[in-house]
Parts: sequence; structure tokens; C-alpha cells
Amino acid sequence: MQALIFSKPGEVEWRDVLPPTLIEPYGAVLRPILLAPCSSDAHTVYGGSVPKQKDHVLGHECVAMVTAVASQVHDFAPGDIVAVPAVTPNWRALAIQEGNDRHAEDHFSGCRLGRTWPGVFAERFSIPDADTTLAKIPDGVSLEQALMSVDMMTTGFTGAECANIKVGDCVCVIGIGPVGLMAVAAARHLGAARIIAVGSRPRCVELARHYGASDVISYKEGDIAELVLGMTEGVGLDSVIIAGGGDSVFSQAVDMVRYGIGTISNVNYYGGTGSLDFPKFSGGRGMAGKTIRTELAKGGRMRIERMMRMIKYGGVDPAPLVTHRLSGFDKLEEALLLMRDKPSDLIKVVVSVGGEV
Repeated sequence: MQALIFSKPGEVEWRDVLPPTLIEPYGAVLRPILLAPCSSDAHTVYGGSVPKQKDHVLGHECVAMVTAVASQVHDFAPGDIVAVPAVTPNWRALAIQEGNDRHAEDHFSGCRLGRTWPGVFAERFSIPDADTTLAKIPDGVSLEQALMSVDMMTTGFTGAECANIKVGDCVCVIGIGPVGLMAVAAARHLGAARIIAVGSRPRCVELARHYGASDVISYKEGDIAELVLGMTEGVGLDSVIIAGGGDSVFSQAVDMVRYGIGTISNVNYYGGTGSLDFPKFSGGRGMAGKTIRTELAKGGRMRIERMMRMIKYGGVDPAPLVTHRLSGFDKLEEALLLMRDKPSDLIKVVVSVGGEV
């Protein structure tokens, strides 16, 4: 079968690979219907990363049809259309009982698809544990909405949930790509009164206001920490959610959050090696009482089904995140390049590959 392979840094190629194996007793084999390249796929290919294993299949955002299930799968059957979470922890790992679902067996062990396990950019792919991984799509939720829930929505909501937001808080979301936009929506749902979004692309600014941002500023206008402190009369913010930006945004978040009770929640990816700066002065010489959380998105079946419950009952509609649509497996590389180059009108690109549903 055909699959899109990360062959070496900076290059992908289509190759014939062996079909996936149905893993007994809990696994499933699936056929993709909708796929979405992620910024992290672009980082992997074009950011100088090295593949975790030879000829690795990319991709971790998918809605798919189940084609086969193993003997002990009870909740899914061939023909079911499901959302496939981007983060797929091994829920049978012992460390899960400590609440460490995303790093239970090793660092980032929850990120298997497209990393240590063949990804979804193939004509077929397999999942080791269907009942704990695959998410049922409820009536009233479109396939595109379901696709946006598996990574973008859950990551943005994770950022907000880890930001310790209370009713009436003042919050800043740095970076208003698809994850940041979902963080804005989540912050509003958690009770934030004032949400300052940081971004500049017109479509993203428009959607940030749509999802609940009360103010939008741009790094092009000056140092964002200074801008925020000016807007809050020097007091600063209750919470900062970092959902995008370069290395400098980490120290800027420390600068702008309040002493004693402020929280910084980071779901941003920082490429390369080295260190992130921690400002001594705004960090209170190490004693500022500012909380820093660095989190991977929450995943698994129940998490994504809860995200889609929010969609079904009108809490959040992630459909506006989709700005570009392509059709056919051969368009996946074009979609990946769009996520790398990020034209001004792009938020997310969806590739339809499954034919008739």
C-alpha cells in the first residue's frame, strides 16, 4: 500500500509499504477518510529533526473508517466512522494509575502515532487498542469538526485547563493559530473576563474575536510584555497560555504574569536544543510565586468524546479553523507544505482521502 514517508530531514516521499497488522486482542485496522497535516509534522520534516525509525509513516490527525477489529474489541466494528485522537496513551501501562498518562512508559509515550508508531498518512493504519483509543462521533458533529477535535481543540483546551483560570480573570493567549484559537474559546468557557490575544494574521484575528478575545495585540507593535503591562496598569495577568511563538515568548510570559498567583501554561513547541530564558527580575529572583506548567495535549477516547460533546451541544464550533480543503492522497505533500509556509489566509488544511463514506 502507499504511505507518505519521512525519508530524511527536509524530504518526504511516497512509498509502497507493507499493510498494517491487526494486533490481537485489542487492536483495529482503519482506512483514513479525512487527514490534516499538523505544524508538528512540518517541524519533523523541515525543522531538521531525525526520524525515530527508518522510513517512518507521518501523520496523527485523522478521521477514519474501521476495516477490521481484533477478538477482544467490544465497542467498534468494521464500517464505523471514528475520530482518532492525536495523543494515544497506552492505558494499560502501570504508570497511568499515577495519573501520568502522556509520559507513562517513556518521555512522550502518549505521542505514538507518526512518532514511534506508523502514522495515519497511509492507505491503512493500525491502532493497538481500539476501545481505549478510538472516539465515537456523535450525531450532529460533522467529520471536519471531529477532525479538529483530535488535536487542535484538545491541545487548546489543555492549555486553558492548565492555566488555573478563575471566573473574572485576565488572560493572555500568545499565538492564535488553530491551537491558540481553541485556547481562547476554552478560556472564555472557563470564566475569563478579559482575554488578550497575541497575533497578526487577519483571519486569525477575526476568529480570535469570534471565540471570545476582548483585545488583540501584535508583536509587530512592540514588546508584547510591555504592551500587556501597559494595558493592565502594570498589574499583569492572572494567566498566560503560550500556544505559539519563538523562544522569546517564554520569558515574555514570565514578565507579564502576576506575582504570587499568576500561572503560565505552555502548549507551544520549541524547536532545536539549548535553553529557554527565565528572567531573574520578573521571576522574583526565583521567588515570584509564579506557576509554570508545560503540557502535552490530553488524549484518549474519553477526552476526544468530551471535546465532541462540547461541539454537539453548541459550546464550541471548531469548523471555522478549516480554511483550505484538498482532495486525494496525492495532495498530502502539498498540504504539508502549506503548514510549513503558512500563507496569510491559512489556519488548517484538510485533505479528503477516503472516497465515499
